[in-house]
Amino acid sequence: MDKSRGGPNGTGTPETAVEVRTLADLARVAGVSAGTVSRALAGKSLVNIETRERIQVLARQYGFRPNQIASKLRSGRTGVIGVVIPLGPATGQPISDPFFMAILGHLADELTGSGYDIMLSRAIPDGTPDWLERITGSGMVDGVLLIGQSDQCAIIEQVAARYRPLVVWGNRAKGQRHITVGTDSELGGRLGAEHLIACGARRLAFVGDTAGVEIATRLKGARAAAQAAGLTIDHIPADLADERMRSQIGAALIASGADYDGIVAASDVIAMATLHVLHEAGRKVPGDIQLVGFDDLPMAGLTSPPLTTVRQEIAEGARVMVAKLKALIDGDVRQSRVMPPTLVVRETTRPTG
Repeated sequence: MDKSRGGPNGTGTPETAVEVRTLADLARVAGVSAGTVSRALAGKSLVNIETRERIQVLARQYGFRPNQIASKLRSGRTGVIGVVIPLGPATGQPISDPFFMAILGHLADELTGSGYDIMLSRAIPDGTPDWLERITGSGMVDGVLLIGQSDQCAIIEQVAARYRPLVVWGNRAKGQRHITVGTDSELGGRLGAEHLIACGARRLAFVGDTAGVEIATRLKGARAAAQAAGLTIDHIPADLADERMRSQIGAALIASGADYDGIVAASDVIAMATLHVLHEAGRKVPGDIQLVGFDDLPMAGLTSPPLTTVRQEIAEGARVMVAKLKALIDGDVRQSRVMPPTLVVRETTRPTG
């Protein structure tokens, strides 16, 4: 009988008389050292693939589970990544916001695929400047991913000066210390406004709360495009809590009697709310008002009419965020990445020319 094969006559069924509770027990069954077993179960390439696979099969057959807590204590790592959504002034914005759900899903896939667990936090700073330090200094995580900067760039910068494994989805500014992955928001805002102008729009508005740096930068790009065409663009603030947002949009676009014919929305969610308000008011899109969103969420192509929008590469951004964070955890030096946006033309704008 070859005990290293896990059972009599190589059947793969472990002998009930043999107990495997420790690495040493499994090493005796496999006929190798405990160090080889440890490396094999960790998937290390130092162990040849045949031996690695045989040890992993034996571990499953004997129901052996390494003491993960002890392993993490020895390595000084928790195996957990903090994923934090800093809301800042947008306290009414829920985690169920479609943009958050889209990027969270991609981040979760990347992190769990890399063997990490996730600790999710919805942070409302609300005058508490140590909100990020409480997370980074908790000892509960190996690194932190922030989804957005909100109006908290100064605090993120302070923490990044002494906490390296931190990567932020957001806007890159000159001289910025913290590592960001995100879209060129200024270019995106410009693309949206330029497209509306090319489609014949002349009375423009930008809808979105500019307290956060990303949205403010999109407005900057839209204004540059309008100015280049000899036009102006009004700013309409919009709360990201759904009911208040619709009320504000309705007041600005309908109740005020404003005669806009082109709207750049700061996000697809805002664009969809705008589309709903205009439909209820009997305003035709794109006949009366043309509309451009920002994000290209999966539902953007399912609205009626389908939404013209500026696409962010959310899935690729999530992949890059996790890759950069893992490198920072391992002590490597990383740089921010700015991804180019893409205009996706659908049916809320008229054909050009």
